[in-house]
Amino acid sequence: MELRGTGDLAVVIERATGSVQILDTSSRTSIGQVKGLGDLSHASIVYSRDARYAYVFGRDGGLTKIDILEQKIVKRVIQSGNSIGGAISQDGRLLAVSNYTPGGVKVFNSSTLELIADIPAVGNNGLRSKVVGLVDAPGQQFVFSLYDAGEIWIVDFSDGKPEIRKFTDIGLLPYDGLISGNGRFYIAGLFGEDGLALLDLWNIQDGVKRILSDYGKGQRKMPVYKMPHLEGWAITDNYAFLPAVGRNTVLVVDRNTWKEVKQIPVHGQPIFVMSRPDGRQVWVNYAFPNNDTVEVIDTLTLEKMKTLKPGKAVLHMEFTPRGEHVWISARDNNWIKVFDTDTFEVLTTLPAKKPSGIFMSSRAHQTGL
Repeated sequence: MELRGTGDLAVVIERATGSVQILDTSSRTSIGQVKGLGDLSHASIVYSRDARYAYVFGRDGGLTKIDILEQKIVKRVIQSGNSIGGAISQDGRLLAVSNYTPGGVKVFNSSTLELIADIPAVGNNGLRSKVVGLVDAPGQQFVFSLYDAGEIWIVDFSDGKPEIRKFTDIGLLPYDGLISGNGRFYIAGLFGEDGLALLDLWNIQDGVKRILSDYGKGQRKMPVYKMPHLEGWAITDNYAFLPAVGRNTVLVVDRNTWKEVKQIPVHGQPIFVMSRPDGRQVWVNYAFPNNDTVEVIDTLTLEKMKTLKPGKAVLHMEFTPRGEHVWISARDNNWIKVFDTDTFEVLTTLPAKKPSGIFMSSRAHQTGL
C-alpha cells in the first residue's frame, strides 16, 4: 500500500448501505470504501489523535473503529440499542457515546474499545433520559444534555474515575448542544420553550444562564421538519450565527453579550449554519422541502451573497481546513460536490450511495468535533 499521511483524508457516510467512503481532499478523489457498519441513518465520526483511526457512531448502537489507511474495520461493538453520536477526550484516550436507548453515556478505551464507564442518565425527576449534545471539553471532560429531564451534566475524567456535576432545570427538552472552539461555552438548544441554555465552563460557579429568550419555535408556530444541528454553528470575530427552530431565519448573536443583533431571512428552516474557517462567510443548508438549496451569508454585511443548488436533499457540508473548498453531500442525487468558496465554481462531483455526513481528518485537532 502507498505510504502516505492522513492529514488530507476525509470519511463520508453512505447511509443507505452501511458503508463509508474514504476521500483524498487534495486530489478530490475517492480512494476506498469500508462496509459492514450497520445502521448509519444518524451517524457521526470522530478521529483519533493521530488522525489514523475514525470512530463511527451508528444509530443501531454500533461503535466501529476504522483504520483509514488500511481501509478496514479494526473493531466493532454494539454498545446500546439506539445511539446518536459521541466524542473523544482531550488526550484521545477515551470515547464517550450518547445513547437514547437506554438513556445514558458509555465511555470506552479508544485503543481497545473496552468499556470504562457506564453512566445512566437518570434525571432529577427520577426518569432515565435520552442523551443529546455530547461534546468533549478541556480537562478530560465531557458535557451533555438530558432531553427528557432538562439537565446539563459534566463528567470529569481528569482523575481517572468519572466525577459528575449536574445542572438541573435548564429548560424544557434540550434537543442538541455545542461547545465553542476554545472549549469555554456550552450551549443547549431548547425545543420545549423559547431560549437557549448557556454554561460558561470558565465560570462554572455561575451555573446555567438563559439567553435569547425569544429564540425557539417563535411566535408563529410552524411545523419543524428537522431539528437543527447546533454542532455546526458559525463563529466569527464578533458574532455567532445560529439556526432558528421552526423559522426561516438565521439568528446573529453578539458573542460578548449573547444578545440578538439581527435576524436574517433565509430560504427555509436552517439545519447547519457553518462558518468558513476564516470567518468571512457563513454557509447554510435547509430542512425538507427546501433541502436542495445552500445559501451563503457575508459576515461583514450580514446579508445573503449567494444561492447555490448542489442537489436534492443536501444533508451536510464540510470545509477544508483552510477554507478554500467546501464539500457538500446531496443524498438523493447520490453525489458529493466540491465548491470553490471564492468563485462558487463546482470543482468535482463524486458518486456516493446516499451520502450524509462528511468528516475531514482535521477534526482530530478541534475541540467539540
